[in-house]
Amino acid sequence: MSTANQAQIAPATVASDLAVSDLRAALAAGWRDFRAYPVFGLFFAAIYVAAGLFLYFALFERGEIAWLVPLAAGFPLLAPFVAVGLYEVSRRREAGTPMSWRAVLGALRGRGDEQILSMGVILFVAFAFWLMVAHGIFAIFLAESGIGSESLELFRTTAGIAMLVVGSIVGALMALAFYAITVVSLPMLVDREVDFITAIIVSLATVRSNKLVMLIWAALIAIALFVAMLPLFLGLFVVLPVLGHATWHLYRRSVNQPGT
Repeated sequence: MSTANQAQIAPATVASDLAVSDLRAALAAGWRDFRAYPVFGLFFAAIYVAAGLFLYFALFERGEIAWLVPLAAGFPLLAPFVAVGLYEVSRRREAGTPMSWRAVLGALRGRGDEQILSMGVILFVAFAFWLMVAHGIFAIFLAESGIGSESLELFRTTAGIAMLVVGSIVGALMALAFYAITVVSLPMLVDREVDFITAIIVSLATVRSNKLVMLIWAALIAIALFVAMLPLFLGLFVVLPVLGHATWHLYRRSVNQPGT
């Protein structure tokens, strides 16, 4: 990157010239990482899939199947934290350092300073907050429809359609906000010794400096995860690892140390 295409955000420089070709390159690199070390990707995806299936069958058993919609919509909020181990796999492959389960799983602890765990807490709080908001939206429109959450017929009613529209707008705004603070910050915390506030600032600066490309990336992630969740979450076994590895490579393209 030339100096003209960088923005100084201590302790890093942020690219301001990302292009759609960078997204294609990141996806290609993510696919190569997944193929090189598929066992790690499948492991982390299995955790996500198992949680999704548990919630699906629990809601089905409780007769609250309509709650699958807000849960599925909120699931992507947790994906960046699940992908932390994938960032470490990509980092080690790029650096040519030995790969081990201990090192990859240890990435969830960060660099011994609990910065990644702090981000994890933020993401889980965000997920819980989204469920509270979704519950409020459900309560408003369920009262109007007269249909309980045990039936998907709710979504065929006028109130149900209105609920989907309102919920989708609110959910999209929340998801976009948390995407902006995590898309670069979590890979950065795996890569460098910085505090999570600094990492969030760098992440926001990256999104602000490359609005269109980063919005396209957000849309690609949302669409890919949604499609992957349709066949009982099974598509996540491929989509989640590839997107996780690809996010690492997009971070590496976006952020450099000062002077590099």
